[in-house]
Amino acid sequence: MLKKLAAIVTLVVMSGFFNVFADVLKIRDDAPASYVVKKGDTLWDISALYLSEPWLWPQLWQMNPQVDNPHLIYPGDTLTLTYDAQGRPRLAVNDKVKRLSPTARKTLKSADAVSTLPLSMIRHYLTFEQSLSDEQIQALPYILGSNANVKNSVSDHIIYAKGVLDTGASYGVYRKGKPYVDPETETVLGYETTLVATARAFRPGHDATENKPAEASSLNVLSVKREIKQGDRLMPALEGQALPAFFVMAKPEFDIAGTIIDTTSNLREFSKWDIVVLNRGNLQSLKAGHMLGIYRSSPVVIDGKNGPVYVEDASKLQKMFKNFGDSTIALPREKVGELMVFKVSEQTSFAIVTKTQRPIRVGDLIANL
Repeated sequence: MLKKLAAIVTLVVMSGFFNVFADVLKIRDDAPASYVVKKGDTLWDISALYLSEPWLWPQLWQMNPQVDNPHLIYPGDTLTLTYDAQGRPRLAVNDKVKRLSPTARKTLKSADAVSTLPLSMIRHYLTFEQSLSDEQIQALPYILGSNANVKNSVSDHIIYAKGVLDTGASYGVYRKGKPYVDPETETVLGYETTLVATARAFRPGHDATENKPAEASSLNVLSVKREIKQGDRLMPALEGQALPAFFVMAKPEFDIAGTIIDTTSNLREFSKWDIVVLNRGNLQSLKAGHMLGIYRSSPVVIDGKNGPVYVEDASKLQKMFKNFGDSTIALPREKVGELMVFKVSEQTSFAIVTKTQRPIRVGDLIANL
């Protein structure tokens, strides 16, 4: 039977020093000796065949976690589970058991190459969706109107904006949405800033000077998700920039505690691969790739003279006196899933749920694994 094997991972930190910690790789009992890569597979999918914790895939592939991209693998490659001289497990392409070593390349040489996670799930949020403060939103150029003298513009319109733009550059048209509120402090951490359209500037416009009045910038609408409204904001479009196909997944090296404050699915409960918003961000040193556990508080019990009852089932008298004496017992919180942070703002983060034991809800807690 395959057993637990210790693997030492060395992480390069920004200061140039080395911080070494040990994680235990548990190879699954039903792990295949070899596997043929299929179209649509990700490193996460493949690693899940071998590991109980697939986010530890860099150790299985024997790559240094500070390197973004191992040698690329493709559908049709045959992978073999082997062990190195120290008895540590590793996966290799079965080409004379060629080791998958790090490379300096940062981009995929083929759209069919295997990535870490299903990027189709998070691509939109990596490139477009934002969490911005009211001050950040107010500082952006905004839509004045269109050439058709209508309040809501569509794809065949020219739109005009207040603000100086780069001629030929593409812009996302954004709309300020609901606030992200911290349940602990009841303060607004940021606002949902949703893409409604894309456009390309063909006149830059200019601000007012002593000798010249302000002139609106001009854009051709390229695509529309929703009708463009006066007052919508403009930001440079991020489409076309390189996506982090290979996230460096790691547990934070500091204690973190927070809450899931929203989800993009607008459902009461959600599950694996759903996108959630956290009330923690750059200010708490969160980074893309950080793996966190999802936890849920268990019910509170009042242990009275007639036996224990849940608070919601207690009598009015029991509820009235539940905070006196030792009759109130808070039961332990339990882990209900895991997530990976993939986009971080100042006070909030977007994360993707990677594992669930139970359906996840807004209000569930996040903390170290």
